Amino acid sequence: MGEITVNGIAHRFCSASELLGPEAGRWPVVLRLLAENVGRCISGDDRNTMLAALRHWVDGRTSQAEIHFQPGRLLMHDTTSTPALVDMVAMRDELSRRGHSPETISPALPVEISVDHSLAVESYARRDAPMRNLTEEIRRNRERYRFLRWASAQMANIHINPPGTGIMHTINLEQLATVVTSEIREDGPWVIPDQMIGTDSHTPMINGLGVLGWGVGGLEAETVMFGLPTTMRIPDVLGVRLTGRLRDGVTATDLALVITHRLRELGVTGEFVEFFGEGVSSLSVGERAVVANMAPEYGATTGFFPVDDAVLDYLRMTGREEPHIDLVRTYCQATGLWFDPCAEPEYTRTTTLDLDTVGPSAAGPRRPQDHLAVSRIPEALAKETGPVAPERGDGAMPAFPVALAAITSCTNTTDPRLIITAGLVARRARELGLRPPSWVKTSLAPGSPAAVSYLRRAGLLEDLSFVGFDIVGFGCTTCIGNSGELPDRVRQARQNGSIVPGPVLSGNRNFPGRIHPDLDIGFLVSPALVVAFALTGDLDTDITTDQIGISDDGRAIRLADLWPSAAVVDETVAAAVDPADFAADFRVASHNTMWERLEVPDTPLFPWQPESTMLRPPPFARTEDDGDERVGILEGVAGAYPLLVLGDDITTDHISPAGAIPSDSAVAEYLVARGEMPDDLNVFASRRGNWEVMVRGAFSARAVKNVLAPGSRGAWTVHGPTGEGMPVWDAAERYRHAGDPVIVVAGDRYGMGSSRDWAAKAQYLLGVRAVLAVGFERIHRSNLIGMGILPVTVDTALHTHLSGPQGLRAGDTVDILPGDHMVPQGEVQFVVHRRGASGVESFAATAAVETALEVELLRAGGVIPSILAAATV
Repeated sequence: MGEITVNGIAHRFCSASELLGPEAGRWPVVLRLLAENVGRCISGDDRNTMLAALRHWVDGRTSQAEIHFQPGRLLMHDTTSTPALVDMVAMRDELSRRGHSPETISPALPVEISVDHSLAVESYARRDAPMRNLTEEIRRNRERYRFLRWASAQMANIHINPPGTGIMHTINLEQLATVVTSEIREDGPWVIPDQMIGTDSHTPMINGLGVLGWGVGGLEAETVMFGLPTTMRIPDVLGVRLTGRLRDGVTATDLALVITHRLRELGVTGEFVEFFGEGVSSLSVGERAVVANMAPEYGATTGFFPVDDAVLDYLRMTGREEPHIDLVRTYCQATGLWFDPCAEPEYTRTTTLDLDTVGPSAAGPRRPQDHLAVSRIPEALAKETGPVAPERGDGAMPAFPVALAAITSCTNTTDPRLIITAGLVARRARELGLRPPSWVKTSLAPGSPAAVSYLRRAGLLEDLSFVGFDIVGFGCTTCIGNSGELPDRVRQARQNGSIVPGPVLSGNRNFPGRIHPDLDIGFLVSPALVVAFALTGDLDTDITTDQIGISDDGRAIRLADLWPSAAVVDETVAAAVDPADFAADFRVASHNTMWERLEVPDTPLFPWQPESTMLRPPPFARTEDDGDERVGILEGVAGAYPLLVLGDDITTDHISPAGAIPSDSAVAEYLVARGEMPDDLNVFASRRGNWEVMVRGAFSARAVKNVLAPGSRGAWTVHGPTGEGMPVWDAAERYRHAGDPVIVVAGDRYGMGSSRDWAAKAQYLLGVRAVLAVGFERIHRSNLIGMGILPVTVDTALHTHLSGPQGLRAGDTVDILPGDHMVPQGEVQFVVHRRGASGVESFAATAAVETALEVELLRAGGVIPSILAAATV
């Protein structure tokens, strides 16, 4: 233990340097933080064993040992918190039914919920868009918001940030994160690092501030809510050495897209990433946060930047008090957590990036890791799309019109510098008389209400409004798929087949159908480039050299005529940003009168409404006579039918969509039959509290192609015993009634994308007992285990065989045999029985199970059965 005195107060602390020994500087900073957490939070033999494993990590720079991590707080958004809280409320009902106290089910650590994922861009390019969109949001989600408010009133430790307060990761950076914090214990004041987890894959954005945190699935979060640690294998750590500095005109977005591409190529799934080297010191926290935010896109658990003077500058910029800033500096310098640009910690492996080599960038047209120089977008379009017969004549749309131009997402709207740069481009466009074409839907959704203050102080609100970028609200909007309707002209031309429209957005993902169900292509760019592309209205443009528009005096205008210098951006930021804005504007936004007027039940158990289409207790939260009788998967499964056989890059958006509910879908049929209006079905994310909606929506994305049903798109399969083609949900129901289990087969990067637990829950409700894939994204793998579904890794050759001409067909069955003594990464036998054939094919595969705790969760049938069992002991 150590002790420091700050502002006249002595604080004790747990010293990572003492725990790791005199050469603690050899360890990556992220592992020093994990050692501190183990040393402070774990006791007895477990503590000694885990610390010894951490000390030995440096010998081989890798480890198979397990440690516990005890976060100090949990961050959730409204559409991940709703299903988690629905699970918990249903478990409270179950405990009450069985004669136990329902209050047992209540969070044991602070839980912050941000209502940011439900705001849709219905109104845009008008001054009153924020109020109009917020009013519509609350109207559509009133029932769910009442539920959230009820949960915060009836359960301890839950605090909700209402609609309009901003995006959860921006709130985390500006309001919630402390970097280090003090607490009073029996033996006096202690100082500890701020360590947290969140139920959103972009939680690592906080790593840009030197706070260790990462994203988990909702099911893993439910275990943490009850005071249990999260268990993990000591991670491999990739060190990214940064040298040089970004050139004038190059943004943090450009850097993040380059890093995403580079690290996806290296393969860092499940690893920690830490940035080091003198180039780190040239980046502000705003720039670091953009890079850290994209950790799930490059596949890592973290994208960590240690604490240095830039962190202290950010704390000042956002209005933190000087005594607290002194505490951060003193603690980090005393404990070996302060960043040294000359240090060379030992990493599992390293890679180097010269910041001078980064140029204006885009990602697309289908994945965030598909980096390209922004000038090469036309080339990418030519490769990805077939022939198009565009409109002709004056005012005709181009073949590849910009349908949506959205400055959106925590990724790029949290850093004032990026927003102000976009505003300066808009200012110059206004001076020249440039406006976007009529078919472009424009929107600006900052992560923070403080953006209004600094944009107004800079005089940029009017400029942005002139080119259509009025603020539409404070939430995720287009980035999460809440882009609203496409402009009528675009929708009609697309249906006619005369155009291939797409979005440009400052978001973090562009998977087909994610931004809008009718858009299969899209490009990620910086906010300033979003404005530039909006002005052209044409994706098929070399934005770096082609004409963007014609000025009022008849001159051809190009990007260089619009782009501000770094010096001008710096001057504008310095004059516009006032530290007092961040707390004051957040405080005002927190008093949302529409939110506060919602009527909330005052009952210890939630009064479910049988007719509700938004909230229904899930069947997996009941046990014994009313629950699912499936035993743990470690008992093995025999005679399972393949439900879907899929290829690579099946994201959680493909498995469990988040965007608008299509009016011609099985979900729409279900909702309309229960009284909902067909033109007002809301988005999938708003109905995650209703399991009947979510299971019907599983795999419904048009990009899903099932080998079992050639030529099909979306949730379509062939029922094995009968050979009939039918919706996946209908086939699953037939299998369930017959007592037949099913499996899913997929390629690489299965479950890439958002952390949503419904991607696993829906598979559970479809009867899936195991998923065989070439590779799993970390959070989805965890969520599958949390639902008692066994993830199995197969090699590429086996997947090619199973999905090829001689592969699995409807009517074949498989046996999954984990073995009598399952261990992490243990062997699994996979046996195929061909329909109508006497022989079998047997293959060896590997259980994608990392820890002994995950083995026990599978044995118990998942997280919820484990929690209920513990609550009734």
